[in-house]
Amino acid sequence: MARTTPFYPRTNALNETGLWAHWADYLSAPQYFHSEKHEYFAVRTAAGVYDTSPLYKYRIRGEDAENFLSGVLARDIRTCRPGQAQYTLWCDDDGFVIEDGVIVRTAQNDFLLTAAEPNLAYLQSLAGRWRVEIDDVSEGIASLAFQGPRSREILKKLTPDVEGLDYFDAIETKIDRTPITLSRTGFTGDLGYELWMPEDGALDVWDTLFEASEGHHVVPFGETALLMTRIEAGLLLIDADFSPSRYAWTDAQKSTPLELGMAWMFRGITDDTRPFIGRNAILEEQERGPRRKLVGLELDWREWDDLYRSNGHSPPKDHTPVSEELILYDKETHANVGFVTSYMYSPMVQRHIAIAQVEPRFAPIGSEVDFEVGIDHQLHYITARVTRMPFYNPPHKTA
Repeated sequence: MARTTPFYPRTNALNETGLWAHWADYLSAPQYFHSEKHEYFAVRTAAGVYDTSPLYKYRIRGEDAENFLSGVLARDIRTCRPGQAQYTLWCDDDGFVIEDGVIVRTAQNDFLLTAAEPNLAYLQSLAGRWRVEIDDVSEGIASLAFQGPRSREILKKLTPDVEGLDYFDAIETKIDRTPITLSRTGFTGDLGYELWMPEDGALDVWDTLFEASEGHHVVPFGETALLMTRIEAGLLLIDADFSPSRYAWTDAQKSTPLELGMAWMFRGITDDTRPFIGRNAILEEQERGPRRKLVGLELDWREWDDLYRSNGHSPPKDHTPVSEELILYDKETHANVGFVTSYMYSPMVQRHIAIAQVEPRFAPIGSEVDFEVGIDHQLHYITARVTRMPFYNPPHKTA
């Protein structure tokens, strides 16, 4: 039987559709309103609240916590000071990505790591003689993502500590009497915050947050709106843009950090004081080059419209995110040169956009490939151009 999060008494009452999906054995709303665009535009123009409680959460602490994590995580945790959060990932011995997540350094020897998949046994298997404690605190901690351009203005009413919080900073604060770990992070590519709290204070925080949000058009938002915003932000999703290496059957199904555009994580990788898991394989890959590269694509809107109209159709502009493999082709030879992993029509960009992996020669900005489209059981091809990600990057996100 599916479990419910500490916020379920509120989310259930607000779910007008009555629809629920499963996320890590918890009920999670695909959408609350009959139009998910209502939720999407709330995030992009005001603020929205997303229940992230089903995330797996691990507290890692002890005298050797930093040294332990330095050997497990691909990104150098030593550069993350207390009061900061960090996006990171961890790899297998062959340099393939196992998973990604966000880690918050709450104190010198105390960390909170989030993940989409269970990792407790994996982390504990690596502990060895390190003086470190690794605890699954998933059920004891409720969490919310509060995302959108008005999120800071509203949170300031509840805790003035948010005022000086920089991008990817974190603080310990309180809302009413409930202790909160508050980080300036999120999965929408907008100004936003994540709130971590004891589960027994969850409903009080929810009620206080919505009282402070009155008049700002703040609504809960579900998975569909979240996926729309994350594609526009160029943020990668496990089981969509990459497969966890531990569940893949072949190397072709796996991805390396360099293939996923994460080369920026490896400044100082030649420092022999941090031999993290997968380091040698990544160094070798840096020498020979990756098999493919992650890119953003924008479809030619004129070709899209002309193609559909010439076949008797009104050109569709479907914002529903598609997370499945769509093949890309060389425009001249028509050889397979890559694949799309996530795709949608962006209401903000007003274009069809996609996250893709392509052969390195097609990765430069402005390169063109053919995107396959089916109309009336026939295959057609539309030009897709490599563009910069994120597709939508408002200045207030980091201001």
